[in-house]
Amino acid sequence: MTDSWMTDPDPSTMVTPMPESTRTIIGLSGSLRAGSYNTALLRAARGLMPEGAQLHVKTIHGIPIYDGDTEAEHGFPTAVRELGEIIAKADGLLLATPEYNHSIPGPFKNAIDWLSRIKNQVQPVFTAKPVAVIGASPGGFGTLLAQDAWLTVLRALGTHPWFGGRLLVSHADGVFDETGELTDEGAKNKLRKYLEGFVNHVRLVS
Repeated sequence: MTDSWMTDPDPSTMVTPMPESTRTIIGLSGSLRAGSYNTALLRAARGLMPEGAQLHVKTIHGIPIYDGDTEAEHGFPTAVRELGEIIAKADGLLLATPEYNHSIPGPFKNAIDWLSRIKNQVQPVFTAKPVAVIGASPGGFGTLLAQDAWLTVLRALGTHPWFGGRLLVSHADGVFDETGELTDEGAKNKLRKYLEGFVNHVRLVS
């Protein structure tokens, strides 16, 4: 048994909606590390999505540090523009966040800051987008404080955050094997349950 845990979903968020077309969720990892636990968590989520939903895993690789002069002179970098288009077209966004010094990692926040600069009234990147936050950490708190820190940012972006549950994977080195596969059955079950709740939220608000 691991320390990975998820709060019980709010019953109001678990209402089963009428069947609809397949929902596309973008899973965005905030880690640049090749052996990232958070990227691995999203890969596991990809295989545990409920029926009628699919998850595509993306990363923040290639996104430079934000510089207003660069934006003014050259516009948006290719990596920013392409990722923004992908998120804008998706039905929902699942952030997998590391935790650095009890808060949001700088590279991840930088990527979101870049994306927030894209102004597209027809298909905005974040406005009214259903969003959820998960995280995995070698420590004992499973990115709890980083997830809390994201709430203010998500509110500022005008998203529709899902508050029906929490997924905090602690002591991640004992939950994933050396290849990055999620091997702990308890963690898998909690992740599956979390995804069911979030996808229901996506269907209800999008």
